[in-house]
Amino acid sequence: MEHVEKLQSGSKKVQGMQSRDNVKNQKWAILSLASIPLVMTLGNSMLIPVLPAMEKKLNISAFQASMILTVYSIVAILLIPVAGCLSDYVGRKKVIIPSLFIAGIGGLISGWAAWKMDDPYWLILAGRALQGVGAAGAAPIVMPLIGDMFKSDEEVSSSLGMIETSNTFGKVLSPILGAFLAGFIWYLPFFSFPVFCTISILLVLFLVKTPKAKEEPLPFKEFIQNIKNTFKNNGRWLFAIFIIGVILMFVLFGVLFYLSEILEKTYDIKNIKKGFLLAVPLGALCISSYVTGKVIKEKKNLMKWIIFGGSVLLAISVAVLSFSNGMWFMIMLFVFSGIGIGIALPCLDALITVGIEKKERGTITSIYSSMRFIGVAAGPPVIAVLMKNAEKSLFYILSGLAILAVIATFMAIKPDEGEAK
Repeated sequence: MEHVEKLQSGSKKVQGMQSRDNVKNQKWAILSLASIPLVMTLGNSMLIPVLPAMEKKLNISAFQASMILTVYSIVAILLIPVAGCLSDYVGRKKVIIPSLFIAGIGGLISGWAAWKMDDPYWLILAGRALQGVGAAGAAPIVMPLIGDMFKSDEEVSSSLGMIETSNTFGKVLSPILGAFLAGFIWYLPFFSFPVFCTISILLVLFLVKTPKAKEEPLPFKEFIQNIKNTFKNNGRWLFAIFIIGVILMFVLFGVLFYLSEILEKTYDIKNIKKGFLLAVPLGALCISSYVTGKVIKEKKNLMKWIIFGGSVLLAISVAVLSFSNGMWFMIMLFVFSGIGIGIALPCLDALITVGIEKKERGTITSIYSSMRFIGVAAGPPVIAVLMKNAEKSLFYILSGLAILAVIATFMAIKPDEGEAK
């Protein structure tokens, strides 16, 4: 009897050690996956503080400079749903790794054009478009992969909070790193991107173990029918989340572009100093995303009201920005805007990931990612046009969009009635 008890005790110890190893491996996997949105954010946002310098070096307008950001996002918008659908069929890693490689090649093309050509603008745009192809199959596929890796909603929410934090940390780091690199050579940020992509590829290859599919993929016609049924049954809250995602990213990238332009052209603040000032509101966004991811757990009704509150805070702070263009006044209000966006994003991610069946998760979350990219793409050029033609109305327009997000949250996201569960 004593011998049996010793065997059982030894077996429990082994199981405990295996469990701890699994938890440790999952943490490394999450950190590796978090590198993907970090890298993709660096690939785009790192150029924001460099745009005024690009205008001078390339002899282009502010609108043309903004298109260096926008073309990346436009291509991603078109291809993200294709990548999401493909990931549902062939597997997440099989889409993510080649996409990171393609994105790195795009960075090399843009960097080479800026380095070697006399009139490189159009080839820079071509390289940025290729980066957009890679971006479509990288960061947006992380969300459904997280949903595949964990069984409980609490683990999914917490892990997505970490992913969103990585995304926002990329936004914090981007202006500092972009301004620092451009301080040496203005096109150096293009060449840094392939290096980051290579690191991320290695991390995902060796540290992320994707769960094996328990069932064969559905026939394509049945898969499409399931997608239609998903929108039929969940369309109201799904479309609301899509709209809110577009608005939040549009306002975020719009005000970042505005702040970058004002700091350089009004206050003559450039390079690394400008990068640190841009990082202040983004730091608030990053911290608030991290804290929210830890707090929300499985509380879907709480997620709704956090999105509501974050959108209200965004609407108020952006409207107040119209009162003054004093530098520290703007930065303080941008901090409040960042907090509003930062608390809302992890809730949107969690609701859409845990609310959709695994077989359609890649496709639905990729459409959501496309919507966010629409905001990223539209923000800088629209703000560039408004700054030129209707600067006084700019902040009221942005505040009005945030109020639309408030209304969409209140009217359409109703987890207490069985939606977004």
